[in-house]
Amino acid sequence: MITDTIKKQIIRAMKTKDEIRLSTLKLLSSELHNAKIEKRGDLNEKEEIEVVRKEAKKRKEAIETYKKLQTPSGPAGKTPDPKIQDRIDKEIKELEILKEFLPKDLSEEELKKIVDEAVAETGAKSLQEMGRVIGAVMGKVKGRAEGGRVAEMVKSKLT
Repeated sequence: MITDTIKKQIIRAMKTKDEIRLSTLKLLSSELHNAKIEKRGDLNEKEEIEVVRKEAKKRKEAIETYKKLQTPSGPAGKTPDPKIQDRIDKEIKELEILKEFLPKDLSEEELKKIVDEAVAETGAKSLQEMGRVIGAVMGKVKGRAEGGRVAEMVKSKLT
């Protein structure tokens, strides 16, 4: 289970004094604990992965937001704020740590094959049936591909 691995890695991060890793793992441990309380029972591995995926998504969104802030919007020649770049770097490092606990994403070829199979199974021919195909694909990929990526591939297949 992910929770046990995180506890061991927190101890290792304390010993090596890896502050970013330690804070990321503690936050993830806290989120897993909150999810366990919310469920009123232990989480299975799929539920743990979903918590990690939500935390990773938060980091991706933060990186995008900071990048937008970094774009100079003032007088010509204005340099980006180094504090914002530091935040971006920290979020990227945290995202890399979180990715260690997520299953490996499917390659484009693997995902294309699953999408093709789902289109054939559902008999979808138009964009109105896109939701059924996406549902079938998401059931098969089991968290190894983001919904947006799946939707984009399904849409291109049905158009």
